Amino acid sequence: MTTLCVRFFVQEGMRHAGEPIHEWLFQTAREIGIAGGTCFRASAGYGRHGLHEDTFFELAGKLPETVEFFAVEGLIQALLVRVGRAGLRLVYVLHPVTTGVTGNV
Repeated sequence: MTTLCVRFFVQEGMRHAGEPIHEWLFQTAREIGIAGGTCFRASAGYGRHGLHEDTFFELAGKLPETVEFFAVEGLIQALLVRVGRAGLRLVYVLHPVTTGVTGNV
């Protein structure tokens, strides 16, 4: 099955509507009908907020995170609209992916 994958780039500790941004994104995706999502915490990254690395002296809440979902195009587009309407300005990438489940040959 061909679907779309959207990956949002956020920062650890970022919040929206009183909750961590990844939790808000998960809840919003659930409401739209997206079956699942994943949040990845990076060990290092740089971008518009500068360089952040996972070191002993790094302050908590500053590392990059990615939050990603895959679903049919209509659901992903609905998620992007909801994120924009919520006033969030998040960097994201969008690309087609082929999904499947092993054992169903």
